[in-house]
Amino acid sequence: MKLSLQFLLKHGYLSLMFLGVLLVASCDRNLVYEENHRIPETSWEKNHELSFLVEIEDTLQAHHISINVRNTATYPMSNLFLFVSIVSPDGLFNRDTIQFHLAEPSGKWVGKGFGSIHSNRFRYKNNVRFPVTGSYHFTIEHGMRTDWLEGISDVGLRIEVAP
Repeated sequence: MKLSLQFLLKHGYLSLMFLGVLLVASCDRNLVYEENHRIPETSWEKNHELSFLVEIEDTLQAHHISINVRNTATYPMSNLFLFVSIVSPDGLFNRDTIQFHLAEPSGKWVGKGFGSIHSNRFRYKNNVRFPVTGSYHFTIEHGMRTDWLEGISDVGLRIEVAP
């Protein structure tokens, strides 16, 4: 059977498109959960908790938990303290105080971005095994010594299966 160049190009192109879609879809195959909350007018009130409800079905696999932070160039400090609370489906409560560095000592912003917006994904916990299945309630609030934190535009939570 002799295949025409037109047939090969047509079906080769379709195969490449299918492969491309498959690769894009599989990039985050380890992703369990990701949600980001926009901070209105980049001004985060001290007692404003950001809430994330995560359904966990796998208690055998280890997971990585990350915090996403997007800041503007108007953020007045180089670090960020956060309070992260977790309530498990069986009612166990855990609260951590964590610190992330958004700028180097020289004042240069860390993370991805250009201009006035910079994005970071900070690892909060590595290789966590959730003890029970069900809904885990995460809350994040800023722990800075100010009632209004200016210059943080988005904060999020990401959970992925550890490779």
